[in-house]
Amino acid sequence: MTALDKVVIANRGEIALRILRACKELGIKTVAVHSTADRDLLHVRLADESVCIGPAPSTASYLNIPAIISAAEITDAVAIHPGYGFLAENAEFAEQVEKSGFIFIGPKPETIRQMGDKISAIQFMREQNVPCVPGSGDPIGEDDAQTVKMARDIGYPVIIKAAGGGGGRGMRVVHTESHLLNAVNMTKNEALAAFKNGTVYMEKYLQTPRHIEIQVMGDGQGNAIHLGERDCSIQRRHQKIIEEAPAPGITPEQRAEIGERCAAVCRAIQYRGAGTMEFLYENGCFYFIEMNTRVQVEHPVTEMITGIDIVREQLRIAAGEKLSYTQADVKIQGHAIECRVNAEDPRSFTPCPGTISYFHAAGGPGIRIDSHIYSSYKVPPNYDSLISKVIAYGENREIALARMRGALDEIVIDGIKTNIPLHQDILRGTDFQKGEVNIHYLEKWMNM
Repeated sequence: MTALDKVVIANRGEIALRILRACKELGIKTVAVHSTADRDLLHVRLADESVCIGPAPSTASYLNIPAIISAAEITDAVAIHPGYGFLAENAEFAEQVEKSGFIFIGPKPETIRQMGDKISAIQFMREQNVPCVPGSGDPIGEDDAQTVKMARDIGYPVIIKAAGGGGGRGMRVVHTESHLLNAVNMTKNEALAAFKNGTVYMEKYLQTPRHIEIQVMGDGQGNAIHLGERDCSIQRRHQKIIEEAPAPGITPEQRAEIGERCAAVCRAIQYRGAGTMEFLYENGCFYFIEMNTRVQVEHPVTEMITGIDIVREQLRIAAGEKLSYTQADVKIQGHAIECRVNAEDPRSFTPCPGTISYFHAAGGPGIRIDSHIYSSYKVPPNYDSLISKVIAYGENREIALARMRGALDEIVIDGIKTNIPLHQDILRGTDFQKGEVNIHYLEKWMNM
């Protein structure tokens, strides 16, 4: 691993700590870049070196490309790991990193660009015979009559999506023709403001789909594998809350078929690093919706059922090594569930930053806690509210659920509100216990 003797961790929170731990295991020195609000983060304390890159607003720090590259330069680092969020799927950042002589721990910039634009990604997937949601396939133009015809051909309800969107933003469901054009214009404006890209497209709005994603890994040398699927159907406003692997009800034959299609795509584009292909699943059919060209928040559940360290493999691949595994090496064993613990009111979802007066992590067989918090840690108001991930593993889903319920009862986070009570309520639900939920389940359940 001499090619990666020092890595800049260009992120914060639990994922930054996760990357630091993987680096330590491989004997790689670390540089933590941080904002003025994050000088007391755990990974900043544990890193070999740290560099303050700006004030609290992310635009002035974690999204500040020159500052991050400068930090790599002054510390003699050789690579930059973007984690997830912030600049992780920013093709310009990846390009700047490589032009500056550093290794970007992720896909090639052209891959990020191609798969980051949802329209080009869908078009490419169709060419590769990957099933996609029925839709326009092309950007919605300025011809209103053509837009109306397109919606009629697809059939209502339809959903308008931003080509450069993400994080649940830039989407609108349209049930009737009278609301179509206004929805298109509003989505274009929102997309332009949020992503600096006003391009939108149209798809059939599936009524009761599940959100199932396939974890892929490629070494950029033509080798690629899949690590099975995750079910991420428990969502609020397209933001995932609970994830599990494998997905309930998916057969080994279905897993092998859709997984191999995804791996074949990665081989075709010589994909480098970790990635996730996201699908809607309804009536036994998979429909591709987008690809995330980075490590996912929910990667631990896949690690638990495969025994494969995804972040470690990212680092090895970035060092120029080939995949450690072939598809035949990947064995799905047991079941894992992840609950995202956020610093927010469990009912109103209002963020609740503040000082954690006392923190006690859950433990016991099969329990993993990925978190950067500690007693007296101050949760800043400037960033995402995710403060911990509770992962429970068991020989089967019932055992994993029982262990998760125990872990949620055991974990203590005093001083601020968290959404742990929401998780406890969801896990008690009969439909969830049966694995019979779809992406609309949580919002309908909360309105009952």
